[in-house]
Amino acid sequence: MISLFWENLRISLGSIFGNKSRSILTALGIVIGVLSVTLMGTLISGLDRTFEKSMSFLARDVLIISRMDWFGGDMDWWELRNRPRIKEDYVEQLREKSQFVAAVAPMAERGGSIIRGDKRIDTRFFGTTPEYMATNESADVITGRYFTDGENRSGARVMVIGGDVADALFPDEDPIDKYVKIGSHKFRVVGILKKQGKFMGMFSLDNQAVLPFGTYQRLFSRRGWMNVRVKVNTDNYDEAKEEIYGVMRQLRGLKPLEKDDFAINQSATMEAQYKAIKLAIGGTGLFITALSLIVGGIGIMNIMFVSVKERTKEIGVRKALGATQSMILGQFLMEAVLICLIAGLVGMGLAGGLSLLINQFFPSSMPVGLAIGSIILSVVIGIVSGLVPSYQAARLDPIDALRYE
Repeated sequence: MISLFWENLRISLGSIFGNKSRSILTALGIVIGVLSVTLMGTLISGLDRTFEKSMSFLARDVLIISRMDWFGGDMDWWELRNRPRIKEDYVEQLREKSQFVAAVAPMAERGGSIIRGDKRIDTRFFGTTPEYMATNESADVITGRYFTDGENRSGARVMVIGGDVADALFPDEDPIDKYVKIGSHKFRVVGILKKQGKFMGMFSLDNQAVLPFGTYQRLFSRRGWMNVRVKVNTDNYDEAKEEIYGVMRQLRGLKPLEKDDFAINQSATMEAQYKAIKLAIGGTGLFITALSLIVGGIGIMNIMFVSVKERTKEIGVRKALGATQSMILGQFLMEAVLICLIAGLVGMGLAGGLSLLINQFFPSSMPVGLAIGSIILSVVIGIVSGLVPSYQAARLDPIDALRYE
């Protein structure tokens, strides 16, 4: 059995490498198909890890109350824009009226430039309270400290900065207790936030600065926009959201039949949107992959039929010398499987190289399971596309085969 296997392998390799151009063109469809499915899986795997890391700043038990839905909802833009602003008074009222509030913090934000001497960085800065740290577990101070309740109440001009701001304004020194400016206002840096990286590779979560809410309101009260972050104290997020939704309708003075003029956003909203996008990308990729593999399989089947015709006399001679139908079938089936296997390995190698290149710009790595799956898929295509031509070769009559011209 082993000797027969090696004999079939030698004959198959001889046939493949004896017709290099034909073999390459035949395998091209499989190469493209395996490259597509492997590269798509690699990118989605990297995308999943990036999304999970990016979403660490927004835990599942945190609700964000704002004027607008993250993904627009079914309302016109002018209706959303004309909604009343979120008020800072809601913070204490939510704490008093909801049993599910573990921590609640206002968050007023705007864009601007932070300057130190001749250095400048365009960034986002926001005003909040010390309770904000409880609503964002990824916001950890690694150097210095966070501002205190006393500094928040008194409107002290202190600031906690992100890693990008620290690197841009203080490249060679410790920023703690140094001064920076926003416009004409001078602030003392009291802490540096732990680096969080980029959100989905698009914008940096470290290009930010945090001010006491009292200070922000006093200096920038008429600018920017505001939302309220609520950390709930239960695992039943739907129940907590429903209760807070009812409290917010009451605070906004809405009648039973009036539309909402606020939105409650959470990580589940973004996860659902991400899954929809991933499904669309995956569906498109699978369609392209399936099309490539079908075309590649048909190409291999056609070439195997041609190969059977070309080697009809050889089949007749082998049968005359005692070769059984199973031996002939195994020989041609092995040839089809080898073409697909080699094509699969080439496709996987190309995908691995491309994933290393893409990883320089966007996180991606090839999962081991995906690589093994690609090889198995190649072998299956070889078996399916080579089975009919191999069976035809095995069923040839030896006398007719010997007479074939």
